[in-house]
Amino acid sequence: MVKIKPFCGIRPPKAYAAEVASRPYDVLNSVEAKAEATERSLLHIIKPEIDFDPIADEHSQAVYDKAVENFNKWQKEGWLVQDPEEYYYVYAQTMEGRTQYGLAMCCHYEDYLSGAIKKHELTRPDKEEDRMIHVRNQQANIEPVFFAYPDDEEVNAIVAEVVKGEPEYAFTAADGFGHQLWVIRDRKTNDRLTELFAAIPALYVADGHHRTAAAARVGAECQSKNPNHTGEEEYCYFLAVTFPASQLKIIDYNRVVKDLNGLTPEQLITKLEESFIVEKKGKKEYRPNALHNFSMYLEDEWYSLTAKEGTYNDADPIGVLDVTVLSDLVLDKVLDIKDLRTSKRIDFVGGIRGLGELKRRVDSGEMQVAFALYPVSMQQLINIADTGNIMPPKTTWFEPKLRSGVVIHSFKA
Repeated sequence: MVKIKPFCGIRPPKAYAAEVASRPYDVLNSVEAKAEATERSLLHIIKPEIDFDPIADEHSQAVYDKAVENFNKWQKEGWLVQDPEEYYYVYAQTMEGRTQYGLAMCCHYEDYLSGAIKKHELTRPDKEEDRMIHVRNQQANIEPVFFAYPDDEEVNAIVAEVVKGEPEYAFTAADGFGHQLWVIRDRKTNDRLTELFAAIPALYVADGHHRTAAAARVGAECQSKNPNHTGEEEYCYFLAVTFPASQLKIIDYNRVVKDLNGLTPEQLITKLEESFIVEKKGKKEYRPNALHNFSMYLEDEWYSLTAKEGTYNDADPIGVLDVTVLSDLVLDKVLDIKDLRTSKRIDFVGGIRGLGELKRRVDSGEMQVAFALYPVSMQQLINIADTGNIMPPKTTWFEPKLRSGVVIHSFKA
């Protein structure tokens, strides 16, 4: 069972919402952020190294201090304003004609530590520490994490009723994705949502494992410094936007490899035929059409690779994943890439960039072969989280990303 609460959101006035809201800190580098940031963009707060000339080291103390300075400035200028009461918020995203409706809420850090908020990825201590410094310094969760919840009919019905009203914000970002926000001001509705989530067995981290871990660590740290801790303090809670699992769509996360491990293209195909049915598809892009079917781009040709029966284990929540099948049968067995986290011979390409990006990187000579995978399903993700397993690196890619700055949670005393 999970514990959530409404909160006094800090958010831009309607006139500034589209400009303040930005892409998350981890989907663009500092140069891209500097080019993209307008005067009021939240990028000045979440990537403040862009305010230095030349761009500063993002882990320097001056940059961490600049983030706090900018957050204070945005509030002083009225570009971010705190709501007077605690509310839940409905945040909707539209991509390619499909809309998903999430609830912006505060989750309790103890649920993450106890496993009621379930993860499916490992986190890196250095990235956790970086995010922890930002949360600690700001005494706020500037960027939300992206959670899923098992569908609940009454929760979904409440959200459906709320979105019949006029949204507080409605804008389309530069990437073409639509964003809307509704404020749930009715006290009974807010109380009912809190009650309903108390009966939901678990939440699932979809995107934002490092931010979730960092927020939980800050909560535990604040507790250790407060001899009168009750568990209800605002620092116990962190910001999430939580969507019904049925509405979420995971897109493919693909691989490109720099060399063929000493093999010729012909030898590579011969090796692959031991484990796959290999079909040449020609020059037209080929996209995998089912689980255990892959596409390969090699020397200006697309291929279909279908794993042969007996080469994978569908009874194993990890073994059934196509990232596992590809890693075991191709990357490890044929190309001798043992560790996806450390190997310099492999790179990863989010499916949002399309198959054309795989072709481009091979045609440029930077890479020699590319593999596209069939996307993981939400049910596979839930199965892995429920069994306490961890997905292999670079397995899930969620789109659209949450816009940062639509609403912020502060626990400043």
